Amino acid sequence: MSILFKNGLLHDGVKAEAQQLDILVQNGRITEIATRFPAEICAEVIDLEGKYIYPGLVEAHCHLGLRGYGTRSEGSDNNERNDPITPQLRAIDAFNPLDPSISMAAQAGVTSVGTGPGSANVVGGSFAAIKTAGHRVDDMIIKDPVAMKCAFGENPKFGYQDKQLCSRMTIAAKLRELLYKTLEYDGKLKAAAKDPAKKPTYDQKLEAMLPVIRKQIPLKAHAHQVNDMFTAIRIAKEFDLLLTLEHCTEGHLIADELAEAGWPLVVGPSLTHASKVETRLRSFETPGILAAAGCQVSIMTDSPVTPQPYLALFAGLAVKSGMSPFAALQAITINPAKLLGIENRVGSIEVGKDADLLIADGDILAIATSICQVYINGKPIPMKKQA
Repeated sequence: MSILFKNGLLHDGVKAEAQQLDILVQNGRITEIATRFPAEICAEVIDLEGKYIYPGLVEAHCHLGLRGYGTRSEGSDNNERNDPITPQLRAIDAFNPLDPSISMAAQAGVTSVGTGPGSANVVGGSFAAIKTAGHRVDDMIIKDPVAMKCAFGENPKFGYQDKQLCSRMTIAAKLRELLYKTLEYDGKLKAAAKDPAKKPTYDQKLEAMLPVIRKQIPLKAHAHQVNDMFTAIRIAKEFDLLLTLEHCTEGHLIADELAEAGWPLVVGPSLTHASKVETRLRSFETPGILAAAGCQVSIMTDSPVTPQPYLALFAGLAVKSGMSPFAALQAITINPAKLLGIENRVGSIEVGKDADLLIADGDILAIATSICQVYINGKPIPMKKQA
């Protein structure tokens, strides 16, 4: 099936300036972008005169589909409470595509997410990148796994005091122990390639950590405070790992150091009460300060901590607090796509990418803007009727 989107103002997520361009979509992919197409082209024509076209929004960090909408304990699968070290857990085994929050995200233009376990555990399990349309998770996956969740600070510290975990020192020690054991396990597996007798006994936890120590996926490190961010960086250097820093509540205090470290950052959520000591300095100024310092910044809702449909609003509030509009747009499109390793498919409007498109009646970062239609893989999403 071919669709020609005509006469819209294109914000592609790559160029700062918007352009009046037409988009040709075939079989769910963007095949051509041009100022004008031949009149005889065989395609369904959608006239977007006066409308704005954006890439489908991307969120790099949430718990969509793992923690049910309108639930508290029942319907919640985002944290395992029996063991602080659970790398063997996979987001896709809990993801519920029929939860109402999925369609709510899609209708708000959030077409791709990185979703996975929460932050109760030192190591919580693997995240997956998933589209927000479908009824079976296997058909919604963009990439799995994309990262291994780990957490520093107050959440694991206070979640496992009955299991001899009471300090930041213990959190770091337990993570190091797991990484050392994985390195040893990997060495035995490599030795067994020449001598099968040396093959170690199967260990599900260590198997799950192999992509981390082999630098196939990053550690996705929950870290609010300055000391926790530096501990995550220190451990990543010790073991030569890939790393992303998530939340970064106090990131504005060490913007230059974070820019020098070079790891991708996810900031937020910033529209909630400071519910614990380590979030007292949360601010919508943080993403702009970090971006100005040269960091690759993404913005998160941490859904369901805050509602995912507010992702564009959060970017707009960051602009109000000093972030450049283009940097804010990239923080909810191409930057999170890069962080998740899915930028070859989503995050910008470019030839060859998935036809995930957001059609709006104005600037998506403005609170008064309405979303007219969302497309995922070239197919229109059923939109909620306006009152």
